[in-house]
Amino acid sequence: MNPEFHSPLLPAPCVIEQGILVNKEDMQRALNDLGQVNYYYQLDGISQAEGQGWILDVFSDAQQATVVTNQSLYLNVNSFDYLEISLDNQGKTVMDLWQESRQLRLMPLDGWLSPRENHGQLIPLDLEEAVAEVLAARFDVQTDQEDF
Repeated sequence: MNPEFHSPLLPAPCVIEQGILVNKEDMQRALNDLGQVNYYYQLDGISQAEGQGWILDVFSDAQQATVVTNQSLYLNVNSFDYLEISLDNQGKTVMDLWQESRQLRLMPLDGWLSPRENHGQLIPLDLEEAVAEVLAARFDVQTDQEDF
Protein backbone atom coordinates (compact mmCIF):
# COMPACT_ATOMS: atom_id res chain seq x y z
CA MET A 1 0.00 0.00 0.00
CA ASN A 2 1.27 3.43 -0.89
CA PRO A 3 1.87 5.42 2.35
CA GLU A 4 0.90 8.59 0.47
CA PHE A 5 -2.57 7.22 -0.19
CA HIS A 6 -5.16 7.97 2.50
CA SER A 7 -8.63 6.62 2.04
CA PRO A 8 -11.25 9.18 3.01
CA LEU A 9 -13.46 6.28 4.12
CA LEU A 10 -11.15 5.07 6.87
CA PRO A 11 -10.54 7.37 9.85
CA ALA A 12 -7.18 7.39 11.61
CA PRO A 13 -7.00 4.97 14.54
CA CYS A 14 -7.99 6.21 17.99
CA VAL A 15 -6.48 4.49 21.03
CA ILE A 16 -7.83 5.39 24.48
CA GLU A 17 -6.02 3.77 27.44
CA GLN A 18 -5.80 0.38 25.68
CA GLY A 19 -4.88 -0.80 22.21
CA ILE A 20 -2.12 -1.64 19.78
CA LEU A 21 0.04 0.82 17.87
CA VAL A 22 1.95 -0.29 14.79
CA ASN A 23 2.78 3.12 13.32
CA LYS A 24 6.29 4.06 14.43
CA GLU A 25 5.43 7.75 14.92
CA ASP A 26 2.46 6.80 17.11
CA MET A 27 4.72 4.51 19.12
CA GLN A 28 7.25 7.31 19.60
CA ARG A 29 4.59 9.74 20.72
CA ALA A 30 3.16 7.29 23.25
CA LEU A 31 6.59 6.48 24.73
CA ASN A 32 8.10 9.97 24.72
CA ASP A 33 6.65 11.23 28.00
CA LEU A 34 6.92 8.13 30.17
CA GLY A 35 9.88 9.41 32.18
CA GLN A 36 10.88 6.98 34.92
CA VAL A 37 9.76 3.38 34.51
CA ASN A 38 10.08 -0.12 35.83
CA TYR A 39 11.10 -2.34 32.93
CA TYR A 40 10.85 -6.09 32.41
CA TYR A 41 12.51 -7.85 29.50
CA GLN A 42 11.36 -11.32 28.44
CA LEU A 43 12.48 -13.64 25.68
CA ASP A 44 10.22 -16.58 24.84
CA GLY A 45 8.28 -15.84 28.04
CA ILE A 46 11.38 -16.22 30.22
CA SER A 47 12.54 -13.22 32.26
CA GLN A 48 15.92 -11.94 31.08
CA ALA A 49 16.24 -8.64 32.94
CA GLU A 50 14.33 -6.14 35.01
CA GLY A 51 15.02 -2.86 36.65
CA GLN A 52 14.17 0.79 36.97
CA GLY A 53 15.35 3.63 34.80
CA TRP A 54 14.68 6.82 32.90
CA ILE A 55 13.61 6.91 29.27
CA LEU A 56 16.16 9.36 27.89
CA ASP A 57 15.45 9.02 24.18
CA VAL A 58 12.78 7.55 21.91
CA PHE A 59 13.70 7.49 18.24
CA SER A 60 13.19 5.70 14.94
CA ASP A 61 16.34 4.61 13.13
CA ALA A 62 16.98 1.44 11.12
CA GLN A 63 20.69 1.47 12.02
CA GLN A 64 20.66 2.04 15.79
CA ALA A 65 19.88 -0.30 18.68
CA THR A 66 17.55 -0.03 21.61
CA VAL A 67 19.86 0.23 24.62
CA VAL A 68 18.95 -0.33 28.28
CA THR A 69 21.90 0.19 30.59
CA ASN A 70 22.95 2.12 33.68
CA GLN A 71 19.32 2.99 34.57
CA SER A 72 18.94 4.67 31.16
CA LEU A 73 16.64 3.58 28.35
CA TYR A 74 17.22 4.60 24.74
CA LEU A 75 14.28 3.16 22.82
CA ASN A 76 14.34 2.65 19.06
CA VAL A 77 10.79 1.94 17.92
CA ASN A 78 12.28 0.18 14.88
CA SER A 79 13.50 -2.54 17.27
CA PHE A 80 9.87 -3.59 17.78
CA ASP A 81 6.90 -4.65 15.65
CA TYR A 82 4.23 -2.99 17.77
CA LEU A 83 3.36 -1.35 21.07
CA GLU A 84 0.55 -2.78 23.16
CA ILE A 85 -1.00 -0.40 25.70
CA SER A 86 -3.06 -1.89 28.52
CA LEU A 87 -4.07 -1.35 32.13
CA ASP A 88 -2.98 -3.51 35.06
CA ASN A 89 -5.28 -4.62 37.92
CA GLN A 90 -4.89 -1.23 39.66
CA GLY A 91 -5.75 0.68 36.48
CA LYS A 92 -2.16 1.79 35.83
CA THR A 93 -0.75 1.97 32.32
CA VAL A 94 1.40 -0.87 31.03
CA MET A 95 3.26 -0.58 27.72
CA ASP A 96 4.57 -3.70 26.05
CA LEU A 97 6.95 -3.40 23.13
CA TRP A 98 6.85 -6.63 21.07
CA GLN A 99 9.10 -8.10 18.43
CA GLU A 100 8.27 -11.74 17.73
CA SER A 101 8.91 -13.55 21.06
CA ARG A 102 10.73 -10.60 22.63
CA GLN A 103 8.87 -8.33 25.04
CA LEU A 104 9.98 -5.16 26.80
CA ARG A 105 7.38 -4.14 29.38
CA LEU A 106 7.42 -0.55 30.62
CA MET A 107 5.46 0.54 33.67
CA PRO A 108 5.57 4.28 34.43
CA LEU A 109 6.35 5.21 38.03
CA ASP A 110 4.15 7.56 40.01
CA GLY A 111 5.30 10.86 41.42
CA TRP A 112 8.04 11.81 38.96
CA LEU A 113 8.47 15.09 37.14
CA SER A 114 9.33 14.81 33.50
CA PRO A 115 12.18 17.01 32.28
CA ARG A 116 9.54 19.16 30.55
CA GLU A 117 7.55 19.59 33.78
CA ASN A 118 10.68 20.19 35.83
CA HIS A 119 12.02 22.81 33.41
CA GLY A 120 11.40 26.28 34.72
CA GLN A 121 10.40 25.02 38.17
CA LEU A 122 13.59 26.31 39.77
CA ILE A 123 12.63 28.60 42.62
CA PRO A 124 14.63 31.88 42.57
CA LEU A 125 15.70 31.34 46.20
CA ASP A 126 17.19 27.95 45.23
CA LEU A 127 19.10 29.62 42.41
CA GLU A 128 20.40 32.32 44.75
CA GLU A 129 21.53 29.69 47.25
CA ALA A 130 23.31 27.70 44.52
CA VAL A 131 25.12 30.80 43.24
CA ALA A 132 26.10 31.76 46.81
CA GLU A 133 27.53 28.26 47.40
CA VAL A 134 29.57 28.41 44.19
CA LEU A 135 30.93 31.86 45.03
CA ALA A 136 31.76 30.82 48.60
CA ALA A 137 33.58 27.72 47.35
CA ARG A 138 35.55 29.84 44.88
CA PHE A 139 36.43 32.33 47.63
CA ASP A 140 37.60 29.44 49.85
CA VAL A 141 39.86 28.15 47.08
CA GLN A 142 41.33 31.61 46.51
CA THR A 143 41.91 32.08 50.25
CA ASP A 144 43.59 28.66 50.50
CA GLN A 145 45.88 29.50 47.57
CA GLU A 146 46.87 32.83 49.16
CA ASP A 147 47.85 31.05 52.39
CA PHE A 148 50.57 29.10 50.53
